[in-house]
Parts: sequence; structure tokens; C-alpha cells
Amino acid sequence: MIINRVILILLLAFPIGLKAQNGIGWLIEPTPTDSVHKESFENHSSILPQIRQGIKSENGINFVKPLNFIPLVDGGINYQSELGYRIAGGGIIESNPSWKKFYLRAGAIGGVESADSLTSAIYEFSDSLKSIRSLFQPIVRFAYTPNHIFNFQIGHDKNFIGEGNRSLFLSDYGKPYYFGQIRARFWHVEYTMLYQFMNENYKSVKAQKFAASHYLSWNVTKKINLGIFETVIFQPKDTLLYRGFDVEYLNPVVFFRPQEYAIGSADNVLLGASFSVKHKKQTLYGQLIVDEFLLSEIRARSGWWANKYGGQLGIKGFLKLKNEKFFYRVEGNAVRPYTYAHVNSLQNYGNQNSTLSHPYGANFMEILIEAKWQHKKWFTKLFSNFGFQGLDEGGKSYGGNVYLPYMLRPNNYNNKIGQGIRNNFFRINIHAAYKLSAKGSIFAFAEIQYRYDSALSQKSHVIPFIGIRSYLWNDYRNY
Repeated sequence: MIINRVILILLLAFPIGLKAQNGIGWLIEPTPTDSVHKESFENHSSILPQIRQGIKSENGINFVKPLNFIPLVDGGINYQSELGYRIAGGGIIESNPSWKKFYLRAGAIGGVESADSLTSAIYEFSDSLKSIRSLFQPIVRFAYTPNHIFNFQIGHDKNFIGEGNRSLFLSDYGKPYYFGQIRARFWHVEYTMLYQFMNENYKSVKAQKFAASHYLSWNVTKKINLGIFETVIFQPKDTLLYRGFDVEYLNPVVFFRPQEYAIGSADNVLLGASFSVKHKKQTLYGQLIVDEFLLSEIRARSGWWANKYGGQLGIKGFLKLKNEKFFYRVEGNAVRPYTYAHVNSLQNYGNQNSTLSHPYGANFMEILIEAKWQHKKWFTKLFSNFGFQGLDEGGKSYGGNVYLPYMLRPNNYNNKIGQGIRNNFFRINIHAAYKLSAKGSIFAFAEIQYRYDSALSQKSHVIPFIGIRSYLWNDYRNY
């Protein structure tokens, strides 16, 4: 059955005209030197990493170099309760072979850090000494573009869906995972099918979990985009049998919720919708994610625990003042308690103890503001967010931690955002960097971060941080 579907997809893909593989873009935040994505029916800026264009050849076809080595560094010293540090290095090979339909990126970064270092979420750590731990992260992505419609990808990496700094659908906040992806572009639509292969430390044993996601992005006009998202998370093995990757979920066009009912499963299905409106250099965007809900309970305003949903609304854009360029963003996110959670960690919306969506998980409300300025080799960034979240207490789940089963809830009704131990938080991060090398985008940087949490015994921290790093991935220390 699976083989027949793969053969069918390949047969559909191959006869349609050829096109060179243009490379896969990096998952990086926009900077002032970037431009807002061109208003067109072809661009779908909410699907990251994008199929990008690289160096222009003499015949006018854009593609990356046949073989390009990119050095990676990530080191620094920060002061928190005591001096912390991180030292890491590595490299990536990015290749577009003579067959222009193929693309490969493969590399790794590794090193050591102190337990008090401000850690990026991309790394996997060893259980070494208490004060020092080793870190290592491989990144691999192989892509094949047989024609102007289809793109196939496999690898060990992260993906992102959305226009925001955060995503309620799929974020690059957490750790990488093995994946397979098919993209189909036709008319004004780009359709993405993503198959994720993850694992968790479940009951002190490494156990597998899988996910299948569909995302349809439709450019209604050159300025307006609508999106539909669905994903199902399931465990391949339970007490009765080994299911493997369910054949039903491999279907690229099926809706997961009726399919889940048809096979009699209790898998975790989430649905979402998104929009964006572009005008010149500004973009208004939003997302709605729904885990479960009962309309009668919403109308009754009962605070029923299983009304699980969240929303995002934001605006971003580029400003030019005289000869200087600036990027700005204002974004709000709110997610009700118990969203993304399930009966155990093999069915929740997470990977290796980190969420696949917003870093706060659920049971929070947040507003974030960021501004960026870049001039020649200098780059500065201001990031700030504030809001509140509900923390768990007394062995009960109040809905914030997606890794706690929702059966541990204390109440069926009167659940609201911020329940539990209410933590009012505030963050501000001022970051300045100077480019040392264009190869690998290596920067020396200095930053200072202020963190306030009303629920912690030490409510505030001022944390200076200096170092050197490659700006080739998002560095999540802003939550």
C-alpha cells in the first residue's frame, strides 16, 4: 500500500518539466537588510525554511555553489548566579551537485558548556558532570526537485510554519527531529505534507512517537494569504500492538480527524487556520490553533477544561529613516490551559521534553516587541516581552506544561488562562554584534538581559553575555 502511493507520487512528478534545485533557506529571523517577501502569487512566506535562490549563474539560472563549506562557532560567557560559559564549533557542507535537481546540507556542531550557561534549545546534552555537560547537534537536509510542482525533502532538522516570531502551529524552538516532507505548488497554492519521527524518554525508556502534518497556503490575492493546518501525533506502540507509522496518516490529502475516528484511535489531532495581509513593507498576520472544543460550553462560558485553543495576532515590517533601515514587530499570543497536552508524553505536542509550538507551552498570555537595526557590519536588536502564565503546584496540572497529563487537572470547569501559581513576567534583551566574517555569518556580540518573574523566589536577574557565534539559526533565549 505504502509502496504503491510512493510510486504514484513519483509517476505524477516526473513527466512535468524540469527545474533546477535552488537550495533550502535557513531558519533565521528577518533583519533590516532583508526585504518583505515580494507580493506575488508564487511566494508563500509562512512555510520555512523556504526553497530559496542562491548565486546567479551566467545562463540566468539561480543555484547554490556545487560545494560550499560554512564554519560554525557558538561560544560565550554569561554571568548569572556564577560565571557560565559555552564553547562549541563545527561546520556545514552545503552542496548543489551538477544535477541541478538535488540539494544537500549536512553538518554538526558540538562542544561543552557549564550548567549555568544560557542554553539554546537546539542542542542535545550528555549526562556528564554536574557542572559541565557536552553538547552535540547534527543537521542534515537532502532535497530533490524533479519539476516546477514537486519538492521532496528528508533530514534531521527543524521546520517552521507562520509569519510570527512565535508559531502556534510548528516552531523551530525545540530540538531537531527526523522528517520527510513533500511540497506541491500549483496555481496560487502551496501544499506541504510533513512526516516527523521523534522520541521521548518515557518511563525511563527511549520510546518513539510520530506526527503527520498538512499545511495548505493559498494566496487569495498578491496581498492576502489564507492557511489551513492540521496535525496528528501518535505513538507507534502501545500495550496491545505495534502500529508503526499508520498507513492512513500517510495519505497526503486525507483529513486526520475523521480518519482518527475511522480507525478507532485516541490520537492527538490539532487543527489551525492562519491569515496574512501584506501592504508595501508591512504585514499583518495571525493564527488560530484548536486542540478540542465544545461549542455549547464556549457559549456557556463555563471554563470547561477541554476547550483548548489559542490565538496569535501580530504586525511586522521594515522602516527606512534617511539612509537607515529598521525592522519592527509587535505580536500577541495567548493559549488556554491544557492545549497541546494529552494522556502521556508519547501523544502530546512535544519532542524530547520541549514543545513543538510556543516555548511557554500553554496557559499563558504574552505580548512581544522587537526592533532591529543593521548598518554595514554592525547589527543591533532590542527584544522585549511581557505577560502572565499559570504554573503548576501540588502535583496537579494547571495546564501550562504540555508534558503533564491532563488527567492531573484539579477542576473540570472554571479553567482560565493564568490559573495555578500566577507568574507575571517581563523580559528585555539588548543585543549588539559586529560581523567578523561573511563566511558562516560569524559575529562577535555583547548583550544584556533583564528577566523578571513574580512567582520566583529571586524575582529579577540582570545577565550580561559576550561571545562569538554563527548567525545561521534562531537563538532562543527570549522566553
